[in-house]
Amino acid sequence: MLELGTEAPAFRLRSTDGAIVAKDDYADAPALLVVFMCNHCPFVKHIAPQLASFAREFQPRGLGMVGINSNDAERYPDDSFDAMVAEKARIGYPFPYLHDPDQNVARVYGAICTPDFFLFDEDRRLVYRGRFDGSRPGGRISPSGDDLREAVTAVLTGKEVPEEQLPSVGCSIKWKPGNEPG
Repeated sequence: MLELGTEAPAFRLRSTDGAIVAKDDYADAPALLVVFMCNHCPFVKHIAPQLASFAREFQPRGLGMVGINSNDAERYPDDSFDAMVAEKARIGYPFPYLHDPDQNVARVYGAICTPDFFLFDEDRRLVYRGRFDGSRPGGRISPSGDDLREAVTAVLTGKEVPEEQLPSVGCSIKWKPGNEPG
């Protein structure tokens, strides 16, 4: 698990629009949010419209944002690249949705579940690794993104990110046999 203060690991992955997207593409952004996500997880489905809305709110304020799908698409075809293209269009994600077919990026980030949120400051140091909010599929709380919103707002306004960070809850990353973190 990446510790707070850790520098953002590099990534260079293909987006659903065919472009290659890298961490360095966001060098001028005052903050970078990396979201490990997928198409089939009920926890991601639960927040998907609000995640898209969150991005539309914060990207114009300078937030660099990418979604990364690292799931084994052979065993989970709903997470294939073609399905990612369709899901991005269906939900209307305004951020690049990247494919991590060899799962190397998920491994170096220490991603555990979908969704899993990693927020980096302008120096690309990890300042938040927590949940979107306290909502759950089938629960009484509607998705709001309040926990993540507080952290992103703090970074974008030059304030300290709250020390209390509750971990994200979701489906485990679907590792290819032999790729499971040790």
